[in-house]
Amino acid sequence: MFKHTLSLVASATLVASLGAETLTVDPIVVTATKTEQSLQNVTSNVEIITSEQIQERHFSTIAEALNTLPGISTTSNGGVGQLDSLFIRGIDSKRILIVIDGIRYNEPAGLSGAPLAQLSVNDIERIEVIKGAQSGIWGADASGGVVNIITKTAQKGLTAKAGVKYGSFNTQSYTATLSNKTDQGYIKINANRFDTDGFSAFEAKKSSPNYGKRGNELGLEKDGSTNNTYNIQGGINLSNNDELSFSYKKIDAQYDYDSSTGDNLTNKSYLNHTFMSTNYTHTSDSYKIKAYAQQSKFDRTQGTFNAKSMVNEFGLQTNINYSENSELIIGLNQQNFEYINNALKYQTKGIFIANTNRFKDWLFSETFRYDDNSKFDQKATGKLGAKYNFTKDLSLSSNYGTAYNAPTLSNLSYTATLRPESTQSFDATIEYQGLKATYFENKITDMINYSFIPSFHYFNEKGESKFNGYELSYQTKIIKDTSLNVNYTQLSAKNSLNQSLARRPKEQIGFGIDYYGIENFHLNLNGSYIGSRYDKDNESGAQTGYYTVWNTVANYTINKTFQTYIKIDNIADKYYQTVDGYATSSRAYYVGLQASF
Repeated sequence: MFKHTLSLVASATLVASLGAETLTVDPIVVTATKTEQSLQNVTSNVEIITSEQIQERHFSTIAEALNTLPGISTTSNGGVGQLDSLFIRGIDSKRILIVIDGIRYNEPAGLSGAPLAQLSVNDIERIEVIKGAQSGIWGADASGGVVNIITKTAQKGLTAKAGVKYGSFNTQSYTATLSNKTDQGYIKINANRFDTDGFSAFEAKKSSPNYGKRGNELGLEKDGSTNNTYNIQGGINLSNNDELSFSYKKIDAQYDYDSSTGDNLTNKSYLNHTFMSTNYTHTSDSYKIKAYAQQSKFDRTQGTFNAKSMVNEFGLQTNINYSENSELIIGLNQQNFEYINNALKYQTKGIFIANTNRFKDWLFSETFRYDDNSKFDQKATGKLGAKYNFTKDLSLSSNYGTAYNAPTLSNLSYTATLRPESTQSFDATIEYQGLKATYFENKITDMINYSFIPSFHYFNEKGESKFNGYELSYQTKIIKDTSLNVNYTQLSAKNSLNQSLARRPKEQIGFGIDYYGIENFHLNLNGSYIGSRYDKDNESGAQTGYYTVWNTVANYTINKTFQTYIKIDNIADKYYQTVDGYATSSRAYYVGLQASF
């Protein structure tokens, strides 16, 4: 008999209410704390997107997936492949660290953080988002949080998977995975191709009489996008306790782009990024030692401008289980940042300690990190967290952390005198069954901003920029075979002049309904509401909020090998812009077929 495949996060909260109808699920494991911990044993405020959720919702981009979480919003300078910007509790991409299987994805020569739009959503096992200051573990660039993306590992035996999608804007997507795992080791190869004709990235600004008309109505050129992503992972079991592993990822992408002032027929951007790592791991009953070397290499060309940069990182980490309910982590690492075109570079050497203790219903965690940067002063950061379980269904947790955000090498190429930012964050969360409520506040001192007067340059703002608000989320069964999830975020994000910051919605709502009442069939209806949001600081510029977008997806399992789906984005064909002068998708249809062997 067919069994429902509820998303793991929803399943974990619905076990009590769905009873025998629910699958038994394994505990969700979090690794963004640099150890494997059950979600219940983490004090940090963590959100998880599982492979099951990605499979059921068929997200087109990482940004689309992240946008379903409370406290997170995104904007885009056009369609798929264009620049995506991420905000966690109002803190933007430049202050959020993104890592893929532990490898840094933030570009040293970039000005907008990690190139999120070029990350393939296929072949992902889990996306972990840890909110708040995380420098105590990760060092610089984790002021607003960490997005930890874990790709799928090889399965036991010889397996193969493939998928194809076709839809609006002549969008085509192909993915294929081949893996083999034995007692001696494993190998996995994955390839993804995405190609779309797209639509004009530019559309009329809100102040224009043509606002509300799409690019095809205005005779604008389509701005297409192509992405080829290749992954290979392998490992050899040297003994029962020792493993040597490696990974290699290559992203080869290009896209047409427009400015916010008009259509452009020739603008193209090319990206050629590679990510490599080698790891040695020794495991025993009471401890684990890991030594690693990894490289992130970026090659980005926009028009005639080219930026090449890299990060080389070397590290050693020891995890010690010194009692049944206690773990100590000690780590050393060195990070070498280089902007190759400008011959700019700096180096960071760091040491960190993390400790976790459980005493009956109490859970405590502490982290401390010391960084010595060759360009800036030394930095000490850390975090304290506590969680109390009143019952198995009711818990209260809280975290206080500090962080710093170093100027990128691109920032320094314009203004060599910049100083790192300093961040403090606090949150408190209460959870009861499927209900979760969080209050948060963040303060950034010396926040880096830019000005065109007298000429373009960066500077450190005097005073504090403040971000605070609260998040609510709820997941429950509403009727037989039907589950509901909804989340709400209220945000105040203000700079050191007490002016509201641009492009952060003051209110947002996410919602989804899943129906599993027909054998082999799953139907999802989801959407989001964005409240007041302005395109410029101090509530100036265009109002880009006050809209709701609805989407739906239907999945059907044909047999053990094949699954198919139909997806409709923007069902009501809502016209809106997330950035003034840049387009969003009209109603779009997609159909896909997936196979597992």
